[in-house]
Amino acid sequence: MSHQSGRPASSLPEAGTVLTHRDGRTITFVDHGRDDTGDYLLLEHRIPQQGAMNGPHWHPQLEESFVVEAGRMRFRVDGQDRVLLAGEQLTVRPRQVHQFWNESEDGLVALHTIRPPGQHWKMFALIHKLELEGKLSKGGMPRHPLWLGAAWASIDGYLAGPPLWLQRLVLGGLARAAERRGYRV
Repeated sequence: MSHQSGRPASSLPEAGTVLTHRDGRTITFVDHGRDDTGDYLLLEHRIPQQGAMNGPHWHPQLEESFVVEAGRMRFRVDGQDRVLLAGEQLTVRPRQVHQFWNESEDGLVALHTIRPPGQHWKMFALIHKLELEGKLSKGGMPRHPLWLGAAWASIDGYLAGPPLWLQRLVLGGLARAAERRGYRV
């Protein structure tokens, strides 16, 4: 289980690897490495449909930066809304509750940098795998509880709302059971 985001990224693909979802969304692995501010993972998101891209959540250690290359992206960070247009950027610091939406009529293209990388690529790859296998609900949640646990283990953070002790008990328990039973990307 990964809720310790500072550990090195594992199982990273080659640059240019693309996850293509059924609805046309893509996530491209652009780069990873180390620079003067530490280890990073760089992804490109292309989102054709408007709407929420995730639910409210937070990361104890990760910092996420977004640069909108085309379109319009709305963020809610610690209860404050901000809309980014092409060329604008926003950084979400550790422990800030955040959620984002594509508000573009013609699709969104955004660069996404994660520091440190944690398990973020693994999370995107797992959700992609589950979607292609028909194992996600219409709302994008894993249907099987053990897949839910495996997904939770890879978010490098927590859901906003449910108490941490409850997430660790229930979702953490499911994550441990999933790992024991071989549920992985």
